[in-house]
Amino acid sequence: MPAHEGRTYDAVIVGGGHNGLVAAAYLARAGRSVLVLERLDHTGGAAVSTRPFAGVDARLSRYSYLVSLVPKKIVRDLGLNFRVRGRTISSYTPVERDGSPTGLLVGGGERRTREAFARLTGGQTEYQAWQRFYGMTGRVAERVFPTLTEPLPTRDELRRRIDDEEAWRTLFEDPIGVAVEDRFTDDLVRGVVLTDALIGTFADAHDPSLRQNRCFLYHVIGGGTGAWDVPVGGMGALTDALAAAARNAGAVIATGHEVERIATDGRTAEITYRTADGEGVAAARHVLVNASPQALAALTGDEPPEPAEGAQLKVNMLLKRLPALRDSSVDPREAFAGTFHIAEGYEQLAAAHAQAAAGELPARPPSEIYCHSLTDPTILGPALVDRGYQTLTLFGLHTPARLFAQDNDAVRDELLKSTLAQLDAHLAEPLADCLATDAEGRPCIEAKTPLDLERDLRLPGGNIFHRDLAWPYAQDGVGRWGVETAHANVLLCGAGAVRGGGVSGVPGHNAAMAVLERGDG
Repeated sequence: MPAHEGRTYDAVIVGGGHNGLVAAAYLARAGRSVLVLERLDHTGGAAVSTRPFAGVDARLSRYSYLVSLVPKKIVRDLGLNFRVRGRTISSYTPVERDGSPTGLLVGGGERRTREAFARLTGGQTEYQAWQRFYGMTGRVAERVFPTLTEPLPTRDELRRRIDDEEAWRTLFEDPIGVAVEDRFTDDLVRGVVLTDALIGTFADAHDPSLRQNRCFLYHVIGGGTGAWDVPVGGMGALTDALAAAARNAGAVIATGHEVERIATDGRTAEITYRTADGEGVAAARHVLVNASPQALAALTGDEPPEPAEGAQLKVNMLLKRLPALRDSSVDPREAFAGTFHIAEGYEQLAAAHAQAAAGELPARPPSEIYCHSLTDPTILGPALVDRGYQTLTLFGLHTPARLFAQDNDAVRDELLKSTLAQLDAHLAEPLADCLATDAEGRPCIEAKTPLDLERDLRLPGGNIFHRDLAWPYAQDGVGRWGVETAHANVLLCGAGAVRGGGVSGVPGHNAAMAVLERGDG
């Protein structure tokens, strides 16, 4: 009989993704008895590093790529052996103007960035607007980010904390498209600004729901600065460190245990799970569910919320070399060191959204690319590093799950082809010529649609945030920490919690704080 049979735990955590591991580590360090039940044979969820290409020593962050939202507080509190490295260049966006290839390189110091804006736009106006706009978001980040690991403020409390009515109106009240169009005139600059509002979020710049504003906010507040970093060793380094911290504190982590039901009277709960050997039951005072709100409802027998549709294409690649650019004034190592924006001008983004909303694949699918190995070569074996190999990770926008419903494989192939064609338009050599091959001679490239993510990771609708992101303040129906559910002793500690989404550990921290605050074991 497994060690966790026949005893009552202070907390059973359903799901061993990064948020579940954060909660487990905090609770175990506080002296609580903790059991983590994970259906897969490994922990980490979507924040894992894998070798996706047969016989190739490249350990890629397969589903999630960058770190910004993990508070240093969590790293310090849990004593994690985890480091990040800052990217030297923020972004590069190629474009053709007057028949010639050019682009906008943001980063490498203030002087270089100012000169890049001048070359593209012919003056200083756009750069000055950029500085003012991101100065404003930086001040908001400083004031909002620390609140993510505190009890939820009210809307008025957060507004007072920001203490900037222009910033509040720009980010929290008016569609982000208003600010973009009012503050910037260059189409390419407008598009670069808007992209942070569309990562995994299918919305127009002027969507009245403001879901694009919520997405934008979480992308510019990370770490209190908005900077996005590369995890040393890949995303798996974070979740491996979290699993070690939880185990070292005394938590029991049982993989290969798929939870099927949660029965609770609000004080104690029984968690029924299945393993390869049959069915079992664990008892707990508290249950923390590191899964989607839909999965939570299925486990408790409650009415599930409507799923929010995912809208992204994820592509992992390994290259023998970085491709040369048509814009020969930019070194490919700089262009790919940050975010390489493709077909992400403001009008291009609007056209892609309109086409997808009409049920068509975007004719010019927008996407962005990251080369993590430039910042952290440790994810590649020494032989690959010596030969100049590099990784590329592509994240495509405005490709909602509905577009793949009829024939996921065929549409995936078509979309990948057209997405790479948009990249090739800015390269001096075809990307296909730069792709590495695996042990069986196949190109090292894999693509995942929202339906693939739903199948592989059980993300409802393939939504990487589990549902639409929520404002980081108290709203009707949420509790003190934003993790509470209709059942007093069942908490949601996954990305679907208020202040969830992305790799942050915040819902895990907040669920643990909610349990510890109650003080009932």
